[in-house]
Parts: sequence; C-alpha cells; structure tokens
Amino acid sequence: MRNGDLAVNDRFLRACRREPVDRVPVWFMRQAGRYDPDYRKIRETYTLLDICRHPELCARVTRMPVDKLDVDAAILFSDIMVPVGAMGMAFSLQENVGPVMEHPIRSDDDVLRLHAFHPEEALPYVMETIRHLAASLPVPLIGFAGGPFTLASYMIEGGPSRDYVRTKTMMWARPDLWRALMDKLAEAMSGYLRAQIQAGASAVQIFDSWVGSLSVHAFRAHVKPYIERILAQLADLGAPVIYFGVHTGELLADFAEAGATVVGVDWRTPLDLARERVGDSVALQGNLDPVSLFAPPEALKQEVETVLRLGTHRPGYIFNLGHGVKPTTDIAQLQRVVEWVHAFDARPRDGQAERAAKEGLA
Repeated sequence: MRNGDLAVNDRFLRACRREPVDRVPVWFMRQAGRYDPDYRKIRETYTLLDICRHPELCARVTRMPVDKLDVDAAILFSDIMVPVGAMGMAFSLQENVGPVMEHPIRSDDDVLRLHAFHPEEALPYVMETIRHLAASLPVPLIGFAGGPFTLASYMIEGGPSRDYVRTKTMMWARPDLWRALMDKLAEAMSGYLRAQIQAGASAVQIFDSWVGSLSVHAFRAHVKPYIERILAQLADLGAPVIYFGVHTGELLADFAEAGATVVGVDWRTPLDLARERVGDSVALQGNLDPVSLFAPPEALKQEVETVLRLGTHRPGYIFNLGHGVKPTTDIAQLQRVVEWVHAFDARPRDGQAERAAKEGLA
C-alpha cells in the first residue's frame, strides 16, 4: 500500500478485513498520553483541547507512538466530547475526573437545543489534522467517535458515573426523550465519522466505553438500533469500523450483528470465547489487561503470549489492550509488547493444517 511516494504498512487494515498478514498488527488505545515524557512536557503548556485545536501539534502528538513504539496504526489524538461541543453543549475536561457538562440534560428543551453540525465547518481543525496525517503517516490512521450510549451518559449524568441512574431512568421512564437524544447523537456521530473517513482516516473506532453497564435486553432495545444506523451510514465508504466497550462480553455477538467490521474485546472475556460469540465474519481486537503492563517483563511476556495464542486461532486479529494505556505505564513495557507481538507467528492456529496432514489431505 502506498500513500503517494510513501510506502504504508497496511497489515492493520488487512487484519481488519480478515486477510493474511505477515505479522500480527498492534496498536494501543490511548497510545498518545501521559506515559510519554515528551507528551507530558507538551501538556505543561497546552491543555488536551488546545492540542486538538492546533493541527500541526495534534498531528505531532498523534504520530509520537508510531515513531516511539513502532505500532501498526495511529489513532487521531482527540476526545470523544469534541463533537458534543459542536452540537451546542458546553463541557470541560477536568484533570483526574473526565468530561464535566456545564448544563446536563434535564428536560425536553435541553435535547431540542442540541443541533446538527457540519464537521468541516464546525471542527475544521480536526479535518485539517486528519488530512495532514493521512498524507504523511507510514501506517493507517484511525479516526474515532464516542458511542451514543456513552455520550448520552456524560450528557445526562453531567460527568462520569458508576451506576448511570439518571441515564437509565430516562431510558425507561422517558423513552420518547431517550429516542430523541439517541436520534440526534446517531446522526451527528455518523456524519462526524464519515467526514473523518473522507478526510483520510483509513478506519474508525466507535468508543462506547460504558455500554457494558446495560443488560443484553436493554442494549438491544435502546442502543443497538442506533449503532446499526451509524454502521449502515458508513458502509458505502468501505473503511473498517471497530466497535468497542468494556464489560461487554455478553454483548459481543450483538456488536457483530450490528455490522461492525472489527469487535473490540476487553480483558475480561478470553478471545477464543469472544470468537465463538461473534463468529468468523468479523475481526477481533484486544485484549491484554492494561495493568499487566506493570508486571515484571517475564510475567508480562507470558500474558502477551496467552492473548496472542487465543487471538490467532482464526484470520482477522489485531493485538491491543482491553482498555486504554494507563498514565503511569513505563514506555519500555509498551515497546517490549510491540516487539513480542511482531515476533509472534501470525499464521492462524485453528488446527486445520494439522488435521489435514493427519487425514492425508496435506
């Protein structure tokens, strides 16, 4: 794969499409962040949102893990709340807290005030960053957006939550208002993701991090139709779409049924079990426990190899963590993981060749 005169490593995209790869591709969620001393130095001067609004700086931060870790994909440096601001809802990102809404949704009028936006006009710095990266990166660029449930939870709760009482109460007590909010979020996020792909992102990921707080029944009734809509509205572009959330082991089959190209798996569900649930028509991504990066190297290597053995039983596998890189992670540990993943035999390990040999078919 070439990007003009630039040769691009495309094993990540090949794995997304369940095609043969020479090595297992690897990237890390939250791979540009506080574990990197150079990033911490930038944050002494700029806030996270400041970085997002300066395309050259944002592109530099996005590229840091590619240069330092040798990962097989870059993910745009941004925040899932950026398009929420473009919808007219003010928020701040508070250190060690997360997104905090200035005026959480409490009424019909609050939902009515949310408006559609044109990404090129409302968020030109995001699109400029993507175009710059797409023209210069030696690996594919992943764009992203928040999933509708996760965004709704911040907008309704007013910030992070453990039990999502206000969110679920609206979902059940005011289904009309819930549908109105989810309709607006689905349309906004599908448009935002389309714009990212059209600007040059090779793939996109939907981070529905907190959707695992729902039962299977609640997910199917109140969230899955909107995920299906988003994925359907992206299908004509042909870019792989990854759908991910934590605590979602019981929802993985629904993720695949909704139309995801790649299903992200957190560390709680073994990858062989995840494969049984999603079938062979999608790729899998995951799922090393982020805390294992604090283990001694010999113990970490065992964890990495366990994940790899379980993940490579079928074609279509991308190594990642089961959630984001923690801020105090040692960068050397991430570098070790990439080396071990790239050294691993990437051939599918489903036993078919061995059975064929025994039967005289190979």
